[in-house]
Amino acid sequence: MKLKFKYESKTNSDIWFESSWFPRKETLVHVDDLLKTGRVSELEIIDEMENSWNKKEYMRLTRELDRQPENIVVYFDGGFNKEDGRSGIGIVIYYDKGGEHFRVRKNEQLEALDNNNEAEYAALHNALLLLEEIGVKNIPCTIKGDSQVVLKQLDGDWPCFDDALNRWLDRIEELIRKMGLKVTSEVLNRNQNKEADKLANQALLGTIVHSHKRLE
Repeated sequence: MKLKFKYESKTNSDIWFESSWFPRKETLVHVDDLLKTGRVSELEIIDEMENSWNKKEYMRLTRELDRQPENIVVYFDGGFNKEDGRSGIGIVIYYDKGGEHFRVRKNEQLEALDNNNEAEYAALHNALLLLEEIGVKNIPCTIKGDSQVVLKQLDGDWPCFDDALNRWLDRIEELIRKMGLKVTSEVLNRNQNKEADKLANQALLGTIVHSHKRLE
């Protein structure tokens, strides 16, 4: 969140200030500190989706926000076995809800895909379906993976000329629009993505994982 407020100076000028971003849980602390100065006449609370509220509106909303997932980080990976045409996908999702931290881990073995890039796209598509399942909507989301092809094409930095990959890209973009996500992507090296990579490899070996746990 961030704050935008009008400060009544000792001169005749009213000066507007805008804060840097800070965690949502700190919002009312910062608001109350500013209001105690007695010099703030107007104040807006703004989220990353560019929604804004005054203090009274935000206090009514905050209970609802506490029931929704936030601080979403998604890791995905896909693998393809050329010998038998099987694919494995791995997904890890971290999020906060009601002041607690959670992690979802899931993998799956897929067939009828043609290459590793398609497996990576399938992994991201299934990750978004998993976000929808846990109730993620209208919120910023960070997506991390080691596939430059998928993430650069998703960001529009690289063109996509392959028909099969374009179909996956269309499905993914439609899900992002449907869920109202504001996506930030980050390309990782394989070592940074080892949790999702391990799940994808386990799927290829026939070991299926699906867990959803609260973290300490």
